[in-house]
Amino acid sequence: MLRNSDKSYGWISIIVHWLMAIVILFVFGLGLYMVELTYYDAWYKGSLELHKSLGMALFILLVFRMFWRVINSKPAELAGPKWQKISAGLMHRGLYFVMLLLLVSGYLISTADGAAIVVFDLFNAPALPWNVENQEDIAGEIHEVLSWLLVTMVTVHALAALKHHFINKDSGLTRILKVDTVD
Repeated sequence: MLRNSDKSYGWISIIVHWLMAIVILFVFGLGLYMVELTYYDAWYKGSLELHKSLGMALFILLVFRMFWRVINSKPAELAGPKWQKISAGLMHRGLYFVMLLLLVSGYLISTADGAAIVVFDLFNAPALPWNVENQEDIAGEIHEVLSWLLVTMVTVHALAALKHHFINKDSGLTRILKVDTVD
């Protein structure tokens, strides 16, 4: 089952969700590692290029994920109080919004000098034809704050999924882990 059903997410949603989760956590860790490197460290340039390429891959995945979400159904809401349903909806929208802003800020850092981003030596993401004074510094500060915000939100999201699984004993976690083939 590629598409979502009323009971669970389909394989496309599941794969994109977990692929993005893994890459986001890896890129966050890589970012923490990178800021400690000096220009003369052996992996200074390589880690930066990998970080940029993975960021662009995440942007492509995020655009696809938002498109897939629009054209695809969503599993039914879980049972629970109204405040919980509202906060879950706000968290999901917030995750998408913060991811988008984070990826845009990374793009603005990387292209502040007018150079394109080379993505895995496959293609170039061109720089905008304009930039703002101190663009790299401003976007860098925003990128750092949003990185920590995203990781915090992902942690809360994961804890909520675990709460649904172990305390509520509902399908909140299992429906994003495997496809329910029974209709």
